Amino acid sequence: MLALVACENSKAVYPERDPSTGQRVMVDPANPPERSTIFGPGGLNLFGGKEGKEDTGSTGVGVNSFLWRASLDTIAFMPLTSADPFGGVILSDWYSPPETTTERFKANVYILAKGLRADGVKVSVFRQQRDPRGNWVDAAVSPSVATDLENAILTRARQLRLSVLEK
Repeated sequence: MLALVACENSKAVYPERDPSTGQRVMVDPANPPERSTIFGPGGLNLFGGKEGKEDTGSTGVGVNSFLWRASLDTIAFMPLTSADPFGGVILSDWYSPPETTTERFKANVYILAKGLRADGVKVSVFRQQRDPRGNWVDAAVSPSVATDLENAILTRARQLRLSVLEK
């Protein structure tokens, strides 16, 4: 155990050929020399690099974290059926407002972008009404309801982003 602890702070160096002289030299792994490959400087990058990428609010979540959090905050009054942070899908269960027990609503939120953009969120709203026999029947929903929810999500996402930038 002591032998492993003693090696903890030592830096390993390894031999490598100097391209100009062809001689072997010791290289510090914390500061490796730039390698030239047949794919050019930096090599072949199949999965995209970090160069030139802006902070879009994407973290461990597969979608924009500000839109994700804002979506959850906005429809927090509705029970959730499922929430997939990697696919960007939030499905609510049916919700009946306390003042009207003869109708219920359901919302599906889709986060479509990794950036905080106006077209990065899509909301679908469904409504049902109780018929005289007590069965739930689909009813029309004004398109403005989905638009109002999308706008509320975007407003909340901007607030969250600004609060992070102020820190």
